Formats: sequence, structure tokens, C-alpha cells
Amino acid sequence: MSSSIVRKVWMSLTGLFLISFLVIHLSINLLTLCSNHEWFNQASHFMGTNPVIQTMQWVLALGFILHIATGIRLQLMNNASRPIKYAKSNPSSNSSVSSRSMIITGILVLVFLVLHIRDYWWVMHFGAKDYTDDYELVVRLFDSFWYTSLYVAAFVLLGFHLNHGFQSAFQSLGANHKKYTPWIKKIGTLYSVLTAAGFALIAIYHFMMS
Repeated sequence: MSSSIVRKVWMSLTGLFLISFLVIHLSINLLTLCSNHEWFNQASHFMGTNPVIQTMQWVLALGFILHIATGIRLQLMNNASRPIKYAKSNPSSNSSVSSRSMIITGILVLVFLVLHIRDYWWVMHFGAKDYTDDYELVVRLFDSFWYTSLYVAAFVLLGFHLNHGFQSAFQSLGANHKKYTPWIKKIGTLYSVLTAAGFALIAIYHFMMS
């Protein structure tokens, strides 16, 4: 098996792992929309103190790093294999917007992720406890129009990234069949739209309620 194929398989596995994480993360964050804020606080406390989950967070961090590093490496290899560009090309007819912008959306999402970790995870573990509970920490930044706008824009970009990444992950793992591939694409599109819309809804709701 060539190193390129190994990288693509690894990229797919780490991508599916991160896709699963987003489902859990969104499910917990949606609890901030409930009238009983303690539901979110209890879920957050469980995630922050459970030893299994605390161990998995480092696995998750490693998964992000490997996913990003592999993606950049594959992009560079693809560029190197096509050093001469054709005089006439029509990329829009051969690929979707989300597939052509994977490296760009991936880098932009990474930048947002660093800010997100700084504003939440770092504060929860190492910052000054200038908030009453985890709910207040999560929602207070949405008082800002600009932060809310950045948050929403980041998840729109994530939606584009997921739309291609979801189906690409299954294809790289060999799940490419004329009977099943159309369904994988539809499920991937639905997943990416619901994920982006769910996180954006949380930000917009708390901004409107602030």
C-alpha cells in the first residue's frame, strides 16, 4: 500500500472521529438553549471531570493535529503532481465549491478553533474564575456582535468543509458504490447543514437574548 493511500485512509479515519465529536459537542451546547441552565452545567461538569473523557480530549487534540497535518501534506503532494496548469480549465464543472476550498476552509476553521480553545477551554482549566458557572462562561461572549458574527461565519465555513469531507472520508475507505454513494452524499450534506446551523443558532440566540 502506497504512502499516499495510507495518508488518505488516515485522513478519513481522523475526519470521521472529529465528525463524531462534533455531534456530541453540539448536543451538549444545545442544552444552553434550555430554560434550566443546570442541565448544561451538569453536562459540562461531567465532561470536565470524567477521567475517560479527560483522556479522550488529548486523543481528540491529537486527532485534530494529525488530520490537519495530513490534509496539508496531501494538498502539497497533489500540487506537486500537477506542476503545469492547463491553459483551459473549468474547475467548477469538475468539482464542487466545498471540495475546491477544503484547504482554505480547513485553515480558517483551525484559526477559529485556536480562538475557541483560548476563550473557553483555557479559561475553564487555567483562567481566572470570574464567572459564576459554565453556562455564563459560554454565553457571555455572545454579547458582542463581532464575536457572534465571527462564530457564525466560522461554522458556515465548517459546513462547507464537512460537506465534502464527509463523503470523501467514506470514499477513501472504499465505500464508493453507485447505489450507496448518492445516499452518503445526501447524508453528508444534511449533516453539514444541521451542524453548521445548530452552532450558528446557539450563537444568534444568545446574542439576541443578551
